[in-house]
Order: sequence, then C-alpha cells, then structure tokens
Amino acid sequence: MPSPGAPVPPRLPVEDSYLELLADTLESLDLSARGQFLQRYIRAITHLDLRESQCIQLWDEMLLRRRELSENLGRPVALKTALMDVLASAGLFRVPIVIEYDELKILQLNAVTDPLTGLYNRRLFSETFDKELNRGRRYGSPLGLVVLDLHRFKEVNDKHGHPRGDEVLRAAAATLKKALRTSDFAFRIGGDEFALLLPQTDAEQALALSRRVETVFAEMLQPLQLIIGVSMDHGVATFPQDGEQTDQLIRVADERLYRLKQANHGRSGNGGTRIPTESAPPEPRSAPERSTAPPAPISIESGRVAERSEPQPEPHPKSEATPAEPEQTTPPQAPSPRSYAVQRKAERVSMAGTNAYATLGEQGARRARVLDLGFGGVAIELDAQEDLPDNILAVLHVPILPPVRVSLKPVWSQRTTQGGFRVGCAFVS
Repeated sequence: MPSPGAPVPPRLPVEDSYLELLADTLESLDLSARGQFLQRYIRAITHLDLRESQCIQLWDEMLLRRRELSENLGRPVALKTALMDVLASAGLFRVPIVIEYDELKILQLNAVTDPLTGLYNRRLFSETFDKELNRGRRYGSPLGLVVLDLHRFKEVNDKHGHPRGDEVLRAAAATLKKALRTSDFAFRIGGDEFALLLPQTDAEQALALSRRVETVFAEMLQPLQLIIGVSMDHGVATFPQDGEQTDQLIRVADERLYRLKQANHGRSGNGGTRIPTESAPPEPRSAPERSTAPPAPISIESGRVAERSEPQPEPHPKSEATPAEPEQTTPPQAPSPRSYAVQRKAERVSMAGTNAYATLGEQGARRARVLDLGFGGVAIELDAQEDLPDNILAVLHVPILPPVRVSLKPVWSQRTTQGGFRVGCAFVS
C-alpha cells in the first residue's frame, strides 16, 4: 500500500491494460500456441501476414524495446508504443499512419457500401459472387442470382426532382433488407440497378422472393405519393442450372429481366397490370391470347398446385371454369364447403419439393405440410380430416422467409389422391 503523500502512478488506459494482461498470459503458453495467437493478433491490428516465427521474434523484440525505453525515459512506456517502434524499425510499416481503430472500421465499411442506400456496392458484389459460387461448387448447393431495376425511375427524377428519386432508391433498399434472410446479400450495382445473391436457393424459391420484393416495394412507395407508377422488374438465374460461371449467370439474369420488361410494360403501357413469370419468362404473346373479360372471383384455395398466365389447352374438370362453386364437385352426402371468394392478387407459389411446414395451435403440437403459398393465404395438408376451428394460430416455416406467426381461417378442403386432406386457409388479422 503506498504511503500517504506518495505520488499515485497514473492508471493505464483500457487498451494498455489489455496488452499488459496479454503479455502476462503469453508467458504461460508454449511456443506453438504463442506463435499462433501472435500471428492472428498482429494480422488483426496491422493487416500484416507474417509467419509464426516472425511474430514471436517481433513480440520478444517489443518486450525488450519497452524495457529499454522505460529505463531511458525514467517512466513506464506502453506496450503499443514499443510495438509500433519495432514494426517501423523492421521496415514493415513503409508509410506509417496513425488512425483510430473505430475510424478504420468506418473507412473499411464505406469502401464496400453504397452511401445513399446503405447496401453493398458493385465491388463487393463481384467478390461475394465469386466466393458464394465457389462455396456452391464445393458443397453442391444451389445459388440464386436476382437482378432488379426500377421501371420509370428516370421519370421520377424528371418530374419530382432528384431528392425524391433518392427517396425511391432508399425505399427500394429498405424493401430488399426487409425481404431477405440473414444469409442473403443485397447490392446496388448501378443507378437504379440492384442485385441479390441467395445461397442455397433454387429457381422456384428465388422467383417467390422476387415477387414478394415487387409487392413489398409497391407498399413502400405509397407514402411518397408519386404520380408516376414506379415498379421493380426482376430477372432470375440459378447455379448450376443456368450456368457455372459468374458471367454466364449474369447474362442469363439480364436476358430474363429484359424479356420480363418487354412482356410486362409492352402489354400494360407504363405501369399497368403485371404478369407473373417463370424462371425463363416466355416471349411476349400476341394480343388475341389475352382475354379482355374481367377475371372471375376465385376461392382463396383451389385444387391446383399453382396457376400460370398461359391458357390451358384442355381445362381440367376442376379448373377455374366455375371457381365460385367448388361445392358442386362435393358428394351430396358431404357438407358443402365454406366459400371465401376473393380476387387473387398474385398466383400461388408451389412448395412442392421443399421442406415447408406449419405448426398449428398455441403450443405448436400439430404439424402440417405446406403445399403452396400466396399473399392471401396458404394451402396445408393434414394426414386425416379434422374439425378445425374458424381461427387457427400457426407458425409457417417456408424457405426464403424466417418463421412467420399467422392467423389462419380454413375456407376450403378436399381429399388428396394420397389419402390426406388439403385445406385452403386465408390469412386473417
């Protein structure tokens, strides 16, 4: 205990205290463990890739240099001061620059992000694409690429000004951040061009996400009250089905984006009704192929797995020819199913071939397979017929999305060819 009146030694900063503790700890390690730790530590603080033997030698020189400086100055010298002196004397710092670590991390982040949207930039897109493609080759897993751009974005700048155009770009970035999983990547690769990299995602899942992005983007634009109908178009390519090299996948995605824009905006003018697409969108069809009659209301759940825009050559007896009357196909002795006729906003996405499932009930005791999914509802399959309540609490476990808690209203059911029961449910608030 120091005597009264004796000078109190200055308290070391947190960083210096950490280094002192580090030096004491390293003394108790064997040579191999010490070399491994010092190699990683010096790489982290100096960005120098040195051999383990070099790192041990530098550390020993640093301890000796600190002792010499402390004796010459008559006061303790911090370990980091001696370390900087040793590294500079060894010629490892050709142009030494002193910078705070937090500021360095900010500089590193700014180098790979777009300042307006906060998304990753084109430079990191190329690096990440190569890395994820190599990972897909190594483990045999699919990789989805989605390229997107904003239709009529230039008109927004011309009509509302560039500040409002910046708000549209930020809304697009917020949409992508909201829609993606933590393992996915979003990039701004041009003025109004964006790209998504989706590890372990096949073509069907990538298309489902792309449609969801378009719908969420339309909702995000509503507060801006634009008089110009801005929309987000997409083109999808997947590894390995569409190519095994980055340039091949980008070319395929760009071609599909262009064909989608021609199909959508060639038909609907500047921002009318859009048509759904497959992974390889069809060429624009002639006008007679498109019905001018208003779409008939359909039940929230149909007997089909997924619908497409193309006309069917031979309609199935249970097709949408009479969608509002599914009870006509029910045997007379069976109770007529409940009807929930609404205009479908988007086609259903089939979950066939995936592990999509739903847990039912407050405790999630029952489990059902998810057959397909849309923006208005979901189709599930039960092993046996059950009397379901009018409101079911459920958690959906679907690829692309995190687990989602929803309330379901059963509105339609039928026996499947496998002996189970398919139940169409609507989302309710």
